[in-house]
Amino acid sequence: MRNVHKTLARALTLIAAIAIFAAAAPSAHAASCGKSAGGFSNWLQDFKADARAKGVSDATLSRALDGVGYDKNVIRRDRSQKSFKLSFEEFYKRRVGSYLIKKAKSKLKKHASLLAGLEKKYGVPAEILVSIWGLETNFGKDGSGKYNIIQAIATLAYDCRRSDFFMPHLHAAMRIVHRGDMSPSQLRGGWAGEIGQVQFLPGSYDKYAVDYDGNGRRDLVSSVPDALASTANFLKGHGWVRGAPWGQGTANYGVIKDWNRADVYARTIALMAEKLR
Repeated sequence: MRNVHKTLARALTLIAAIAIFAAAAPSAHAASCGKSAGGFSNWLQDFKADARAKGVSDATLSRALDGVGYDKNVIRRDRSQKSFKLSFEEFYKRRVGSYLIKKAKSKLKKHASLLAGLEKKYGVPAEILVSIWGLETNFGKDGSGKYNIIQAIATLAYDCRRSDFFMPHLHAAMRIVHRGDMSPSQLRGGWAGEIGQVQFLPGSYDKYAVDYDGNGRRDLVSSVPDALASTANFLKGHGWVRGAPWGQGTANYGVIKDWNRADVYARTIALMAEKLR
């Protein structure tokens, strides 16, 4: 009986020790995301440790993340996306007018040689590339962006609504800075972290951006060849079938949806490209 009591006492002591350790240790789940600005600073420190473990230097982390804070404006924009709730007819009419079609046709002529070379290399038709370019930024006119991309992505990676989606993009942004592709000050764009003339998120930039003009930089902000080649490379990388149709129900339409999951947007790309054909 005495041995039973001793065993029980040891077990209770062990359980108590585990409980004390668990209470003292930070909760990984609790730190994984947040719903207000309160926990952002601690979360960012945890992210830095994770990025450091993945090979990002302290110098890069300092350059990229010093001064980065929780951006309430980004959260507000994330919660107020209304255009994707429109019907397809309403969305298409709002986004594609005679002006955009006319300008797209002029771009097809101006960049005919470049677009022919891209179609030969990647298999993606010129009309698809020009449609995406026009819809994303009005052919670069609206692509400069007013948001600090790293701060925007960090805010969205911390926010619980889509943390799992944006966390890889934040790591990709660190790699972009680490490699010297873009400096933190150059990383300015859309509120959801979109970069340059075709609005690549950092993860897509990291994986699919192309230095097509051969100047040593993957420049999606000011280089039209790089921007369009990168778009073609993205679509090819997601399974674009050379010479095949791209209407609803086709394999290529599925690839367009990999570009943008909103069905109204994918249908708009497909129809605009068909009209340009």
